[in-house]
Amino acid sequence: MNTTIRDAKLSDLETIAAFNSAMALETEGKPLEMETLRAGVGAVLGDAAKGRYWVAERNGETIGQIMVTWEWSDWRNGWFWWIQSVYIAESARRQGVFRALYQHVHNLAKQSGTACGLRLYVEHKNERARNTYLALAMHDANYHILEATFDR
Repeated sequence: MNTTIRDAKLSDLETIAAFNSAMALETEGKPLEMETLRAGVGAVLGDAAKGRYWVAERNGETIGQIMVTWEWSDWRNGWFWWIQSVYIAESARRQGVFRALYQHVHNLAKQSGTACGLRLYVEHKNERARNTYLALAMHDANYHILEATFDR
């Protein structure tokens, strides 16, 4: 089973939005408002400064996705690539699809010459995902993420 990784394009918007919605429900029990979600995905697809999506395909079907945003580290004088919006279709799980997406991003970050590392956050109860990330030589960064959100 050959998996191909490619840059996402505007025609992937509905699939990415559907995957993001499914991921939020599955990992956090959180329903997302689809109009806002489509606008957010479209904003990334239309402006690379906001982030970048890649999709995994097999036999012409999109089976996974990953998004990266960037955070400048003054301590390291480089960019952390934040992995976000990871989703693998249920029928394609445990088949190396995430590993292929991760390796693609990992290689691009190392080749960039400006990246100082990869980061991601994982929901506390999502042990399966956490174990997957640890198996790819990621480690606990000893930080907790806190947030203040704003209703718009």
